[in-house]
Amino acid sequence: MSAIDTTMPADAARPTAPAVNPAEDHAAWKPRVSPWLIAMTVALAAFMEVLDTTIANVALPHIAGSLGASEDQSTWVLTSYLVSNAIVLPLGGWASNLMGRRNFFVFCILVFTAASFLCGIAPSLPLLLIFRVVQGAGGGGLQPMAQAIMADSFEPQQRGQAFALYGLVAVLAPSIGPTLGGWITDNFSWRWIFFMNIPVGILAFILVTRMVDDPPWIKPDRSRLRHMDYLGLSFLALAMGAMQIMLDKGEENDWFSSDFIRLFAFLFVFGMIGLVIWEWRQKNPLINLKLFRFKNFAICCFLMMLVGGVLNANTVLQPQFTQELLGYNATTAGLALTAGGIALVLVMPLAGWATSKISARTLTVVGFTLFVITFRYAAAVTNLQMSFAEASWLRVVQMLPIPFCFISITNAAYVGMPKEESNQVAGLINFVRNIGGSILIAVTNAQVTTRAMWHEQHLQQAMQPGSIAFDQHRQALSAFLGGSFGAANGGGLALASIYNQLIQQAQTQGYQDVYMELSWMSVALIALAFLLSKNRPGAGPGPGAMH
Repeated sequence: MSAIDTTMPADAARPTAPAVNPAEDHAAWKPRVSPWLIAMTVALAAFMEVLDTTIANVALPHIAGSLGASEDQSTWVLTSYLVSNAIVLPLGGWASNLMGRRNFFVFCILVFTAASFLCGIAPSLPLLLIFRVVQGAGGGGLQPMAQAIMADSFEPQQRGQAFALYGLVAVLAPSIGPTLGGWITDNFSWRWIFFMNIPVGILAFILVTRMVDDPPWIKPDRSRLRHMDYLGLSFLALAMGAMQIMLDKGEENDWFSSDFIRLFAFLFVFGMIGLVIWEWRQKNPLINLKLFRFKNFAICCFLMMLVGGVLNANTVLQPQFTQELLGYNATTAGLALTAGGIALVLVMPLAGWATSKISARTLTVVGFTLFVITFRYAAAVTNLQMSFAEASWLRVVQMLPIPFCFISITNAAYVGMPKEESNQVAGLINFVRNIGGSILIAVTNAQVTTRAMWHEQHLQQAMQPGSIAFDQHRQALSAFLGGSFGAANGGGLALASIYNQLIQQAQTQGYQDVYMELSWMSVALIALAFLLSKNRPGAGPGPGAMH
């Protein structure tokens, strides 16, 4: 009988390396440089992109004149950018999984910067529109990826402060865009509103490549390119393109009385239904719509859509009122917004700090309550005698609620969500914010017109011959104007002056009505905010973050 060999195999004698737990590895990951340096770096790129959504607004007449186009045709400079931007915004998660988040972010910077140069040298409107589409596509990945990078670079208890910096980008850039664009166009050339992106883009490229790294749970998977969801992309492009064209051209074409607008409304509905049904069934979708199964995230998206709408409507309504009815030029109207920007810089860090001490639900309720107050204040002070100082103070008041809503909702959107979905979360939360902005700008502008017409009809009823007040006012004006322009002309000029006053008063009341309607919408949002789960301030992802 042979002896039993009791020797151990050679490899068994070696000490076994301790098993690595991927979850622990993910939890232990930290960026190799200060998170604040990373935040400022990615915020720089995002600021450049957000600024471009509004900086070209006041330059359209100059662009039209320079390129031999009509002013109506020149509005496609804005629309083309917004369409391509809206299509790419929700694709950030898919693109990051394909090529890595940092690589995708750097790629977007390069595309945006190169397209900015091409826009600046464009010799014709068709070429400018093509370059703006490319620029919008490059810019579409910058906002969500900047937010996702910030979310993963900071500890949960510091995330609110990081989102305060991002909030400054998202709120301040659209506010100063028209002012900066008007100043550049008046003093240099409209082409410089695009050329100014080039040094910023180069600096952002250098800083991002040196400072930003992907966390271990972001792994490029280039096989996704071979299995590209072309049908989902087609539905998304159709829906977003149709929606943006419908909103941008709706008022110009009298909305749904136009076959053109009805066609694009149908394409939008068809594209959205097709997108939702198709993406829901995909194993590796372009947009992970199943994240909306998380009740908290779904509510955050809806609230953020309305916050984005309120923010953009606010940014448009006040400069529009001061230019149309108070006679401000674009630069002065923009300067009236400056004090609001300063207030925002002061309040944003406070709101960011508050997210680590107070639940997102409580802060959101506070923010929407402040919205109710500020909109009612705006309705009270908006009049034809409003001074520049009053307009500046109104902007300060309007800015105060935004940090509390913006930061708390953004922060709450990540609570309880898997880390691996941070790119999708960022893409969707920015996507709905931009959609809300586009929708509410169109709706509030249309509503101002509708309410002004209603007030005009009712004011006219009081301005008929036989009305004592009307007759006295007309006679006094006729006598005054007759002394300067002749008695024969005094009566006609008096009627024209009274009618002009009537139009201005009706339009002012239209703005007042819209502010009141926004205040009632904010009341409804307070009730909706109570549906948010009450998170533990500073808690990270996972079920334990909420109670």
